[in-house]
Amino acid sequence: MPDNNLLKKGVWFSVTSFFILMTAGCASLLPSAKETTKTHLWGTFNEAKGAFDRVIPYETKVDELRSLGYDPFTTPNFKILTHLDIIQRFMANPSIKKEDLDKGIQACIDAKTDCRSYEIQLRNISRKRYGNVLLDLFNFKRKTKESGWVFEALIVMVNGTVVHKLWGGSPMIDENTEVNNPLGPLQDPSGVLRDRALTTLQQLQP
Repeated sequence: MPDNNLLKKGVWFSVTSFFILMTAGCASLLPSAKETTKTHLWGTFNEAKGAFDRVIPYETKVDELRSLGYDPFTTPNFKILTHLDIIQRFMANPSIKKEDLDKGIQACIDAKTDCRSYEIQLRNISRKRYGNVLLDLFNFKRKTKESGWVFEALIVMVNGTVVHKLWGGSPMIDENTEVNNPLGPLQDPSGVLRDRALTTLQQLQP
């Protein structure tokens, strides 16, 4: 009997220690993801914005754009737009008239096939789950930190000369979300299995 009691105590101690270790928050065991759409020229938001600032409407030519990295044939993740795309983009609402638009956009619409535009969307976003490992893996409570940046730009040209430019995005993304599921894995059993598989793969990676 004493041996059995010692064995039970040993097992209980091991199990308790394991759960304490897990609930302490081994963040490295939680799944993470990274969403990246970048170019080989601009690795940060400021670099992308700096190149954009050097583009001057009615002065910058298409050859100068190439030297700045705005070349869809050598720089990845660019999209080429036609004048029809520009019409859909800026005149989607029937109440908007061409006369209401910037003169560069008007020139593009009037130029028709002589108008070409470059659009780029760069994203560098990391999503990392943190907090209590057991509550996360069993879908009771999940905390996620999202960080990074997004840069978007539109360059409109007529006959090889820039006539309009526009930019937007988020220079600094720093968000935290928390999702609570009282039923835990019963609310999304497939998600629990998927996360366990991701965790196993992360542990196997060197």
